[in-house]
Amino acid sequence: MPQLSRTPELFPHAIDVGTDSLALVGLTEADYAQASFLDARIRPPSAQTLPFAQAEAEVSQMGLEESCQFIFHIGHVGSTLLSRLLGRHSGVLALREPAILRTLAQIRAEPETFPRRWTDGQFETHLSALLKLWSRTFRADQRAVVKATSFASELAPEILARAYQPKAIFMFVSPQSYLATILGAENSPREAQMLAPLRAKRLSRRIGATAQNPGSMGELVAMSWASEMTALTAALPASRERILWLDFDRFLAAPQSTLAACFRHLGIAADDNQIAAILSGPDMRTYSKAQEYDYDAKLRSDVLAQAWAMQGAEIKRGLGWLEKMAAAHPLIMAATKPGQTS
Repeated sequence: MPQLSRTPELFPHAIDVGTDSLALVGLTEADYAQASFLDARIRPPSAQTLPFAQAEAEVSQMGLEESCQFIFHIGHVGSTLLSRLLGRHSGVLALREPAILRTLAQIRAEPETFPRRWTDGQFETHLSALLKLWSRTFRADQRAVVKATSFASELAPEILARAYQPKAIFMFVSPQSYLATILGAENSPREAQMLAPLRAKRLSRRIGATAQNPGSMGELVAMSWASEMTALTAALPASRERILWLDFDRFLAAPQSTLAACFRHLGIAADDNQIAAILSGPDMRTYSKAQEYDYDAKLRSDVLAQAWAMQGAEIKRGLGWLEKMAAAHPLIMAATKPGQTS
């Protein structure tokens, strides 16, 4: 019978909403450091399951508290890299994209797709217990920092409004950079097409009107940017002072000072020598989601330049679509000026 503890050796890997049961897998601190995604891709040899009510009871008996911080982002903006860099510090336990956080975001966005509907009270019960489990660390001087999946930003306003007042880093890039990133990659356009229906639904709900139908791939990618950015800006009213906006392009231009600002924002003490040592490691020279591949700021710049050369007309179509939508909807206009809303 699984038994939870104050440290995160048993990780809540998945939740079955139909049976309300929790799957747990054993992970070491090295496993957390290595994993790009805490989902099916960690390929656990086996999982233990228990009723969620039992897990909640054990969490309550131990007196666990919510304390984890967050990285929310719009996708393809260096969030995995930042999580790895932060996780190089002994005071940070980096949790990258827990699968259950995606499930919770989907419950909020598309409750009709699940076999069982939760009341708001039931959702709160599950969210609170899971936040407490994600907040566990291997040492008392560590702080857990959870990197969400991009569409889990749907939960950012709700999570940042919690009583323990978590801090978050919001990662983004300009629309121009985002369009070039997605249109210049081999697989990203297919991913954007797959996610487009849900993103359009989320955007329409936030702006209180049907989002103008994208007529081209560039416009679809621009809609994707608007959907994810407005999800982030929705968290501002209650949490403005606890949010650090981080433009990935500016991070690459000045990584030392920007990473130092991230540590300060999260309350993690890190001096210049520590930060320099972290940045001199392998993470700035490899692809964060698959570190067997080389990737650095110059290669990214080359890819973006090539995208503009080959997809420039489509990028401009996307920017034109976004300009029209921003003129019609204040929330989208605010999303185009994140530095001014922080």
